[in-house]
Amino acid sequence: MYEQHYRVAGEPVIVRNVETSEDARAFIEWCRSNHNRPVAFDTETTGLDVYAPGFRVRLVQFGTEREAWVLPVDPAAGVGCAPQAAAREALVSLPFMLAHNAKFDALAVSAHLGVDLVGLWRRITDTRILAHLLDPRGPQDPGGIGQGLKPLSARHVDPDAPDTQAGLYGEFRKLGHTKETGWAAIPLGNELYTLYAGLDVILTCRLFGVLGPRVEFGGYGQLAEFEHAVALVCARMEARGFLLDVEYTESLAARLLDEADEWTAAARRFGVTSVNAPAQIAAALEGMGETLTETTDPGALKVDKEVLLPLADLDRKWQRIGAREPNPLADAVLRAKRASKWKTSYADAMLALRDVDGRIHPDITSLAARTARMSISRPPLQQLPSGDWVIRRAMQAEPGCVVGTVDYQAVELRVLAALSGDVQMTAAIHAGKDLHAFTAELIYGPDFTEYHRKVCKGIGFGKVYGGGPDTLARQTGAPLDQVQAAIRAYDRAYAGVRRYSTRLQNRAEWGAREVITPAGRRLPLDRRRLYAATNYVVQSSARDVLAEALLRLDERGLTEFLRLPVHDEVVFVAPAADAPDVGREIQAAMTVDDFYGVPLSTDLDIGGRTWGSLYGAAA
Repeated sequence: MYEQHYRVAGEPVIVRNVETSEDARAFIEWCRSNHNRPVAFDTETTGLDVYAPGFRVRLVQFGTEREAWVLPVDPAAGVGCAPQAAAREALVSLPFMLAHNAKFDALAVSAHLGVDLVGLWRRITDTRILAHLLDPRGPQDPGGIGQGLKPLSARHVDPDAPDTQAGLYGEFRKLGHTKETGWAAIPLGNELYTLYAGLDVILTCRLFGVLGPRVEFGGYGQLAEFEHAVALVCARMEARGFLLDVEYTESLAARLLDEADEWTAAARRFGVTSVNAPAQIAAALEGMGETLTETTDPGALKVDKEVLLPLADLDRKWQRIGAREPNPLADAVLRAKRASKWKTSYADAMLALRDVDGRIHPDITSLAARTARMSISRPPLQQLPSGDWVIRRAMQAEPGCVVGTVDYQAVELRVLAALSGDVQMTAAIHAGKDLHAFTAELIYGPDFTEYHRKVCKGIGFGKVYGGGPDTLARQTGAPLDQVQAAIRAYDRAYAGVRRYSTRLQNRAEWGAREVITPAGRRLPLDRRRLYAATNYVVQSSARDVLAEALLRLDERGLTEFLRLPVHDEVVFVAPAADAPDVGREIQAAMTVDDFYGVPLSTDLDIGGRTWGSLYGAAA
């Protein structure tokens, strides 16, 4: 065994590196002597994709505030079985464990060391969850530092807390590797590698010593338990994965490449040699008579997606707005970039990430964003257009099974009606009205058009998502003065919503600059964006509705059927003969009869073998 000494917050700490069977036995004795105190654990791996071919767990480390043990477990490095067996015994037996971003490490040791995921998770406290409850802001937000271990440790433990990745990237370069390849190639005995591995668990343990009491003192104890339970359901979905139609995905990748080339060539006819050259695109558009007014911080003209979509007469779902003649260059640039992105982010990524059984395991983060909204990455399935089947077609049920979904009906607007107590909106919901059509009739009269409904739908979601009149005018193609008039009419029709929003903003302006959700989350507001108060409360509450539904589904033994939580929808897979019954069980568990006086209803849809079949693809 070799030991490394360091100082954290001015205090000496020690990192012990297991090398022999005798060292492994000493580690097990250490675990037994620390049986009644929190012990942090962490892993060092070859990458971030737990189920991708070639992924390996290289080190597993355990520690308290002053001491860490690092165990080499990578069989590809020729280590003996004793450290791996000792690590597994510790993971199975330690009663009170800590981890930062615990889901990743729990899935890694479950998939590659054979540790039971559920049994392990029920003994873990995730310090990242605690940090999010105390301050959900990201590093990009004013005053926020995010929930990364190093920034949190620098603030709460030691201002000089070492940056693991920055230091290791330098070590990778010394060894002739990049930050992508170095994780798999660095020798297990590299002293910087093992030191940082050990320091991570020491920092995690010390961070818990700060955050744990603050969570309890702030009254977040029950919310922390809730979030840990939700994270487990999402981890189980991630571990199960979604079967990939490899043949279709390979053909899709080739087709998207051809499509990107085709639309890039179309853009070239207008003098744009690269669809990723904003200055070229802006100059060409102005040469075609378009007026561009939005600029970036440095002062360059903006030609991003939000600017180009209206010029191409497209809404966010890539449907024609009908407000103008589409600009062919804007259309070509959008389609070329989308095809290229879809090939890289979806088709290529899914083929690279699939496991040996042909399944992909999208990374489901149950607690993300300031509002706690869930996110899905690798691949980013939440970014798919809501009505498009092309990418969804790649994911399929097992033979003999079908894919279904249950989603909430206009859940954000129903939550808004419930929390604001608006009489008109609540009455329309109870009467089973189409809220957007009902609003259009209130504002434009019984002869309203589909265009009027679309404007009112945009205003309603603007109240939820914080979009202003300029954004709505751009998205709908409606003149700004008409949009502003419609917003004023909307506020008159739903006076309860307006009063609720005003009350939230006034409280934030004259009191604590935050909003408090029904679940008890305190969401900080930015000084210049107090108007986002309503948006934060509604989005966070809608997220909690889905999270609570996941726990009810788990209680009813339905988690085995679940595949993904996407926005306000749950995707499931079940045997074809049982799918209607399973779907109704899921629908019953998700439906809320009375959310502050408003029903949160759901829709059940059962398709064919692919997820895309629910969106128009051949089953």
